Amino acid sequence: MSYSISNRRIRLSPQARALTREIVLTPQKMIQPLFVVEGIKSREPIPGLSGADNKGTFRDTTESVLKQIESDLKAGVKSFLLFGVPDSKSENNFKYDFTANQIASIRKQFGQDVLLSVDVCLCSYTSHGQCGILNDSLDHVVNGATVDALAKCALAYAQAGADCVAPSDMMDGRVGAIRRALDEHKLENTLLMSYSAKFHSGFYGPFRVAADSAPKGEVKLKDRATYQIDPGNPSDALRSSLRDADEGADILMVKPGLPYLDVLAQLSAEIPLPWAVYEVSGEYAAIELMAEKGLINRERAHLETWTAFARAGAQIIITYGARHAREWIKTL
Repeated sequence: MSYSISNRRIRLSPQARALTREIVLTPQKMIQPLFVVEGIKSREPIPGLSGADNKGTFRDTTESVLKQIESDLKAGVKSFLLFGVPDSKSENNFKYDFTANQIASIRKQFGQDVLLSVDVCLCSYTSHGQCGILNDSLDHVVNGATVDALAKCALAYAQAGADCVAPSDMMDGRVGAIRRALDEHKLENTLLMSYSAKFHSGFYGPFRVAADSAPKGEVKLKDRATYQIDPGNPSDALRSSLRDADEGADILMVKPGLPYLDVLAQLSAEIPLPWAVYEVSGEYAAIELMAEKGLINRERAHLETWTAFARAGAQIIITYGARHAREWIKTL
């Protein structure tokens, strides 16, 4: 018996293509990043992220971030990743009040209508922009002291009402320290989403403007290569992710997305936890800037990118376009 094999028959109509599509995108699987900045009087655009139509992502004030969340809820967004940017910087003894107060304000206004994750890192707090506390020679991030500060930071955020704390610093042992701090303070139900496979990437530029987190100042340490994963070491990503899973992470993450689809596919196959991927600012802005020049179809390019993430094993997509997802998905 022989069969007439045609792959094209299931491609002939939009209905057939939709019916047989293996990867189905949904806004419920997406997280919208937010930046709230202390001391600014009005929201500020972020190069490459705010869009020619001014409907993108901004550096928000304490008032405008609430209006933005209200608008996002109407657009179908339910989950957010908050980055707090305080105006005072230091080398240690950090104060987490500004971001904690924003968390409390969001929780008071929106209750359980939102799932609020909060980034846990020190890069927006330090005067030098590094993700931790430097040694006396200013050439190395001290792991233990930084982990202690991160645990205090995560605890402050969880006590203020964060549903999920998300350490992005890449220090050794920080997931275990944060989990212990939460459990000891009866916050065992707080989710922990670890940036377990965060690479030393060149795609973070617009974010560093948004979060005021670029390395700077008269210090010997000029980049983050000593604690973020080298792009040529995928086995490091596996070791780091296995460690974070063992230490109590509920969700693991690969960051950036497109340059590391192979890593995401491998890790999601080997470690049976929910996997997130972060479409970082440089990835997102590249599409936005090409679209502004008429070189690419904006919606199609973003949807194709998100489909690639899901195909590689991501259940959760963190993207600056989450607030557009419901409308864009309709165009598939």
